[in-house]
Amino acid sequence: MSGTPRAWPRPTRPRLSPRAAYGIAPLLRPNPLYRRVAAWLERRPRVLRWFTAAEERGKEAMFGCRMCGQCALPATGYACPMTCPKQLRNGPCGGVAPNGDCEVYPGVTCVWVTAFERAEEAGRGADLQRLQRPIDHRLAGSSSWVAYWQGRDEHLWTPDGGLRLTPTIFRGPR
Repeated sequence: MSGTPRAWPRPTRPRLSPRAAYGIAPLLRPNPLYRRVAAWLERRPRVLRWFTAAEERGKEAMFGCRMCGQCALPATGYACPMTCPKQLRNGPCGGVAPNGDCEVYPGVTCVWVTAFERAEEAGRGADLQRLQRPIDHRLAGSSSWVAYWQGRDEHLWTPDGGLRLTPTIFRGPR
């Protein structure tokens, strides 16, 4: 594809191994302490900005995170789908090369090929069957950890690929 805008993200291979990522995940699961911390942060905008900046630096370094505010890492082998130049959250586009290269950035592995390999390596391939709901771009740059700890992102993906559940439309904060 010629004329690729420079602002498009590049598919990123996470630095943290799938085993380590899936191993750390249970430590971050919502619990009463984290809910209190999240509520405390939300009442202190300056501290929340610092916390979000630290989250951004850490997640960007480990996963290539683009801070969409609606983290899909647990359902994508801890490979950030927002590093897809087309920002596809439900699998690869039709332009993935036979060798797994990205259509937009030849020579770079498609983030969805990376997600598949990582999920399979960790024995979590079924996670990729979850249907990712459309992203709310108004949340870009916000802390997904705070949203997760507060239970606001339970709607982000379906548990079964959306095949058995009636779709719901999440209208976001008003």
